[in-house]
Amino acid sequence: MRSTNMMEQSLSQIESMVPVMLAVEISQIIDDLREATFILDSSDEEAGKVLRELLQEDVSATDSLEFSEIKALQLAASRLCITSPKAILIEKRSIKKLLDKVGDSGQSKIKVLKYLFYLLKKYGNSVLGEQKDNACAQEEGSYTVCSQSFEVDSRVGDRKFGAQTNNLSRSVIPEVFKCPLSLRLMYDPVVIESGQTFERMWIQKWFEEGNHTCPKTKMKLVRQSLTPNTAMKDLISKWCMKYGITISDPSLEKAALPSLDSSSTSISSLCSSMNDLHFPLDISNMSLGSLDTSYGSDTSSNKIADGSNRMPLWTNVHDIDLSRLTELNWDCQCKVIEDYETRLERDNQVSHSLSSTNFVEPLIIFLRDARDLHDSRAQRIGCRLLLAFVSKNRSGIPYLNEDLFSLLASFLHSAAATEETLAILVALSSYAYFISKIVASGALASILNMLDSHNGKFQELAIKILHNLSSDVGIQSHIAPSEFLPKLVPFLKDATLAVSCLVILKNMCNAEHARVCVVETSGCLPSVAELLEIGSEEDQEHAVAILLCLCSQRDQYCKLVMNEGVIPSLVNISVNGNDKAKVSALELLRLLRDVAYSVEQQCFGSEIDTSKDASSDPRKEKPSSKTSRIFGWKFPKLSKKSVLS
Repeated sequence: MRSTNMMEQSLSQIESMVPVMLAVEISQIIDDLREATFILDSSDEEAGKVLRELLQEDVSATDSLEFSEIKALQLAASRLCITSPKAILIEKRSIKKLLDKVGDSGQSKIKVLKYLFYLLKKYGNSVLGEQKDNACAQEEGSYTVCSQSFEVDSRVGDRKFGAQTNNLSRSVIPEVFKCPLSLRLMYDPVVIESGQTFERMWIQKWFEEGNHTCPKTKMKLVRQSLTPNTAMKDLISKWCMKYGITISDPSLEKAALPSLDSSSTSISSLCSSMNDLHFPLDISNMSLGSLDTSYGSDTSSNKIADGSNRMPLWTNVHDIDLSRLTELNWDCQCKVIEDYETRLERDNQVSHSLSSTNFVEPLIIFLRDARDLHDSRAQRIGCRLLLAFVSKNRSGIPYLNEDLFSLLASFLHSAAATEETLAILVALSSYAYFISKIVASGALASILNMLDSHNGKFQELAIKILHNLSSDVGIQSHIAPSEFLPKLVPFLKDATLAVSCLVILKNMCNAEHARVCVVETSGCLPSVAELLEIGSEEDQEHAVAILLCLCSQRDQYCKLVMNEGVIPSLVNISVNGNDKAKVSALELLRLLRDVAYSVEQQCFGSEIDTSKDASSDPRKEKPSSKTSRIFGWKFPKLSKKSVLS
């Protein structure tokens, strides 16, 4: 029962973590498990009986005692396939783990476990010698003294699925009465938009996972409403009454499992009556170290003699609790952090149990200690755990306080965990309510300096952070465009970073002093104009938006933009770009056309005056013919200096 219950609990936990189609399969396995018959193996039963009789036997003579102990252990070992030094070692480790779990509350269990350990230590070699000629056919070390093996008598036929098995096996369930997802007899049938009927619990889970189609017809659904199918429910009820079948609510089907300590052959039952047990020596105050001087060679990770080195036990597979982390020594703390980072990466359900008290605050303490100890490895594994947390647990993000941001800012000054810290800031900067905390921490200056580094990964992460930060209007006062833009321009040539750089420029162009710097910074305007022609659709969208923002503010900016020869690219985007780019390109073409027309009129008037002067004085030169034809008009080339003056 113990193993069955543990397996059932584990499967139930997994069922809530996986997609609905897999959850259905797991639910069916759970039903099969509940219907299976488990029989205690006769060998295990016999071994347990022999050990119990040994504990209850009152032997006064030393020779008789030793003979009884050897014979009992030999018989138990043969039945449990303990036939090698490895198997003996496994048994001893299992007993030590049980002792660790029992603690100080179960003195009777502790005495029994220590006595069994004593027997293995004293007679282990003798047992192995006797077993050489009668090796067990099963694999070495498959079972332990305190474990049970079972035979499963699986039933073949229809699964129970919450109904009476015998009656269901005698009748065939109409297909229309079965849920298309679970293939079970429906308890609460509901109709969805596609007209198909499902069990309420399973179709709700399907929708909760973000699916927007009918699982049977694959039809895309506009609404996810569930309408009770009362007619179907009446038909199912009448059919069940006819065959004497009772259907239970599948959402309430998971009954409370029996206690895991209910096994009749467990250590608990073995020492239920201490009055019947007669130990040959006083082992109540004896430590495992005195029973086995070679314990240190048996295991390097569990140091029972020193409680400070013992790893805390968190039995729930979905829980991560760091509240007791400081009770461990530093090496064990690092091991716990590393293990939990792996668990958090693999199991999405773990993040749901995390809170400020049991995770965030202890992790901040660990990271601070790692910094103060100058432990580079600890800083990295701590930051990796934090990164996994902020990437997966959106609900837990608000727990992060100013202390953490100050700590992250300090990590940017060292080379130990720079990449991990930048990755964390990329995730956090995507939340508007953290932007002010990032700026207040002093991290912004270090992020900007990353653009000057020769590490491509650092530069990429820094630009992504600036991309997110630039969405906040208040950030403009903390960045000097005249110093920042020359660092940013070279990255416009990088296809993977161009879009982030363009977004930064677009957001900065909301301020006049930044617009002036965009125009004045060498290579900035030509690089933006070049992306109109060679960039992706998203690049083109943002590039057009930047130029439109500039040109809508000053006619002089329009003249500079036209000098970059953008008209053909804008015409192409207005036809082939995405929707936003098309609208912006058309608006920008209109602005440029109006400015070009105005300039043409000025030039035309100037040419008339010049021609009159030339006719009266033939020695005067005619106006220069160096012009650019835009929209069919002559437009003189202009420099940035003449425009901005």
